[in-house]
Amino acid sequence: MKKKEITRRDFIETGTIGAAALLAGCSGATKLATYDAKAIPTIVLGKTGVRIPRIALGCGSRFLGAERDAGIEMLEYALDQGLFYWDTANSYLNNDTKEASEERLGQVLKSRRKEVFLGTKLGSRDPDEIKKQFETSLSRLQTDHVDLLNMHSINSLEDAQNLGPVVKVLEDFRSQGMTRFIGFSGHTTAEGMAYTAENYGLDFMLCALNHYQKGNQAFEKSAVPAAAKNNLGVMVMKVIRPRETVESLTPKQLIRYALSLPNAHGAVISMNSLDIMKQNIEILKSFKPLTETEMENMALAMEPFYRSEKLEWMQKGYQDGVWV
Repeated sequence: MKKKEITRRDFIETGTIGAAALLAGCSGATKLATYDAKAIPTIVLGKTGVRIPRIALGCGSRFLGAERDAGIEMLEYALDQGLFYWDTANSYLNNDTKEASEERLGQVLKSRRKEVFLGTKLGSRDPDEIKKQFETSLSRLQTDHVDLLNMHSINSLEDAQNLGPVVKVLEDFRSQGMTRFIGFSGHTTAEGMAYTAENYGLDFMLCALNHYQKGNQAFEKSAVPAAAKNNLGVMVMKVIRPRETVESLTPKQLIRYALSLPNAHGAVISMNSLDIMKQNIEILKSFKPLTETEMENMALAMEPFYRSEKLEWMQKGYQDGVWV
């Protein structure tokens, strides 16, 4: 009797494959990657136990602003220089060409998958839709697994309190070997982020550096400590965005500030050119933490940014490049 071939759709939709069977069929699950950070500083990402570069390559709207060929060149260069942690999402699209970020990454991953610590995000809160989104993501990425799978954009305390069914689906994906770790991201509700970190046994949090709602929600003082208390890996994002309101701040100052934050393992930074990538790599290689006084001065300098009501990406309902 001919053995039935098991497809990606089979184990996404039915969830009936045991871990042993999946491990036998997925090369990514049987051969864990060995990452090479070259000379770039690294850190252990919380309970994941994985040592990562302190800067991850963000593959959202800024990255997608680069021409496709230039973007692929950046991905190849990133790996060659040790930036092996890539962060993307199912919803990241170039608004003009409609190219998906995951598709661009897939062009490199198809030949260099084992070199990349790969994270993506799924935005739906409907379990069936999540399965469809993940199937699409894996197809675009040209892989049978990711390393980190996140719930995208926690947007309120109520949203956070109703994530149980979503977490169950992600846990199933993890038990099947389709992701190694599970987590969440957000930039609009420190209260909801803290709740999620404390209540679902997750591995990871990606948190924006802003004080949403005119400074009334301090992510750095509530969400990040809650994640750290539960030994989650913690990365911060929107690191360079304060320059949109405080032009005197330099990218180097802002990156140093982000990497000096207590309990933050690193920063996800989107880059739109090879020159910017080279500059950020040099900043990381020469990184020295800010002093306590320097951190206080930076926080004061960023007050206009934290209290801004004009930045659309800080408004409720916004995901990277997309209103939802």
